[in-house]
Amino acid sequence: MGLSTAAAGDGAQLCVFDLRRGQQEGQELDKILFFHPADCPILLQLSVIGLCEGIVTFTRIFSPEEDCEVIESEKHSHVFYQAEPDIWMVLVVEKSKDNESTWRYGALQGILKEAHSLFAMFHGPIRTSLDRQPSAELARCHLRTFLTDYLSDFHVGKKLQFPTYRDSLRERGTVQMLTVSREVALEVQSLTTVLGSCLGNVTCQSLVLFEDLLVSTTLPPDDTLNLYTYAVLRLTPRALSSNASSWSYLRKGTSVNAGPTSSSSNGTTAGERPLLREKLSKGKDGFVAADFATTEVRGVVPLTPILWFQQAEERMYLCIYQHKSLTILLLIPASSLINGEEGIAHVKKQMLENASQKIVTVEQKLTRGWGGENAYHVAGYRYLLVDPDRRVSRASPPGKVTTLSKDSLLALNRLRQEIDLEKSKYKRSDPCHDKDCEVCIRTKNNAWVIAKITRGRELYMALEKGGETLLYASTAVEKFSNRYCEGAFSTE
Repeated sequence: MGLSTAAAGDGAQLCVFDLRRGQQEGQELDKILFFHPADCPILLQLSVIGLCEGIVTFTRIFSPEEDCEVIESEKHSHVFYQAEPDIWMVLVVEKSKDNESTWRYGALQGILKEAHSLFAMFHGPIRTSLDRQPSAELARCHLRTFLTDYLSDFHVGKKLQFPTYRDSLRERGTVQMLTVSREVALEVQSLTTVLGSCLGNVTCQSLVLFEDLLVSTTLPPDDTLNLYTYAVLRLTPRALSSNASSWSYLRKGTSVNAGPTSSSSNGTTAGERPLLREKLSKGKDGFVAADFATTEVRGVVPLTPILWFQQAEERMYLCIYQHKSLTILLLIPASSLINGEEGIAHVKKQMLENASQKIVTVEQKLTRGWGGENAYHVAGYRYLLVDPDRRVSRASPPGKVTTLSKDSLLALNRLRQEIDLEKSKYKRSDPCHDKDCEVCIRTKNNAWVIAKITRGRELYMALEKGGETLLYASTAVEKFSNRYCEGAFSTE
């Protein structure tokens, strides 16, 4: 199957295109909204997108209700995601002869979903921008700067390094929660109430994080996930510190030129570039903001981003405050602020006056109860717990996962790939119900890799230096479930 060749020196391509555009002969270039690498020859860009469009069209003949998700060839994997009706994102990754580049398509598709969700949170839906400006100049500008900054996290030298089998005990697109005592939960609830009243009669929303873990939220699940993801990528103390990364596989990106910017239709400016690491810093007052920027309307001011929350159906200003390991994301309804930055300054002042002592108290109590980065380590187990309905996960600390052998990780990655395929098949046949399953595999290095799905919740596990019998593996899952999952995966 003669699929496209990735650009020399990169090994990966990411494109965004609109099937409703460029349908006339000679206008094919108009359908391209974004392409990485940017210096890829136009003819090669058209070839890649033409192939992808052909695959989408062809697969719709046989499965009009289901999107094409992945196409495998000898040298490349093409991962598809229909981000919005007729707007497609496609990631093309080059296969390697060694095992280091063993992908799981579900993880690669998760990158596309995350990138689009974050983009929509800052700039709104792509289709809305295209409808407002049919020339697509603004949409291309926003996509170019945003996705270029997003991809910088994956740069290692001149290449993009995406999640491999080594990350099979990580789940993108989920929130990791901090477990707290009842006493601390009451303190957090009191703090949340005060944060919500910073604008008087109008309720503000908030997220509270400790380290990279979510403590509380007043937003709906999807909006919580998007804002949490942004916070972990760019806003928490670990993300702000130099040469730090919030994901095990990320590296500090090389500098890139995203091109010029222009004004946005949602009240922000494209030049604000919320994913540009160098722009974000913590001020003496504890608030995290972008560098000062000059705009014709607002003059020289710190940029306060306006976000669109799809589930809440509201545009809100985002204010970020940090006290030691505690990060507070305060969301102010944009419709309630008539005087913009002046009103935001007033809300910040109210927050400092009314919530400072509670913030200090909550941070102290969380710190005393915090077990460190190995707080959720379970001796003898390397695990990943996922609750897709709640968008929540918990996993073994990355440092503990690295102690697993290569054979164990490869076997677990293959098992997760098979489970992904089975879930996809079952969802097509019966979208209203989840299928329970359990798989235990003895690997060639005498380890156990296990996957168990019960009532929609998922457990993945690797056990090394364990017993040889299936009874041992089953008992290990039972013990883990009863002690750490309230019996959710126990045999009834």
